[in-house]
Amino acid sequence: MKKTVLITGGTSGFGESCARIFAQNGWKIIVTGRRLERLESLAKELRQTTPVHTICQDVRDRSSVAESVSNLPNDFAGIDVLINNAGLALGLEPAHQTDLDEWETMVDTNINGMLYFTRLILPRMVEKNNGHIINIGSVAGNWPYPGGNVYGATKAFVKQFSHNLRADLLGHNIRATNIEPGIAETEFSIIRFKGDKEQAKKVYEGTQPLTADDIAEIIYWVATLPPHININSMEIMPTCQSWSPFAIHRVQIDE
Repeated sequence: MKKTVLITGGTSGFGESCARIFAQNGWKIIVTGRRLERLESLAKELRQTTPVHTICQDVRDRSSVAESVSNLPNDFAGIDVLINNAGLALGLEPAHQTDLDEWETMVDTNINGMLYFTRLILPRMVEKNNGHIINIGSVAGNWPYPGGNVYGATKAFVKQFSHNLRADLLGHNIRATNIEPGIAETEFSIIRFKGDKEQAKKVYEGTQPLTADDIAEIIYWVATLPPHININSMEIMPTCQSWSPFAIHRVQIDE
């Protein structure tokens, strides 16, 4: 019997690569995304090998998410793995100069979208005593950097929420995992810099960053481990990435 995976934010990056690798391995795919043309193109490709159900929506829309989950076709209703991938970063301005609308968009997408899907799908998993929630966090949830303010804070939320799910779900045979990628070349920076491809390209100059396929392979491995094994968190960086020394502003403060 084919297993079913639901992937949010599946029209680019990690989500798109996850859809492909799960489809290649015989899973039924439910994929959500805001861009209808991309969604339809991906579904057409994947349907050559496996059943696919698409949902065109913004994960920030709570009523839309509730409606789409409640109206899943019977063949797709028994979700085995939920991958909460939809998320974004906007801007790199310091906190005192940033756009409040961008902060709200990151909170609504990275946190609320994850919460909506998790809360609506978990009862189904509890009922059948089986399932796996995989949340896409970031190294930014563990390590601060200038301009990371709310983006990093949302990913710290993802991490703690994932751990608390483990506590709540003890005894229900449901796994929960937080995947924390470092620098990865996807559309992430293009979105962060509002479509400025040249600025986004500079982020990766002279590096060999992670790819969407790298992370998808790791997610698939985590999802297909024997059911008695739970990966709580996995932080992944390319070899070219590491940590910096503490920043020190060398000035005396008058007291």
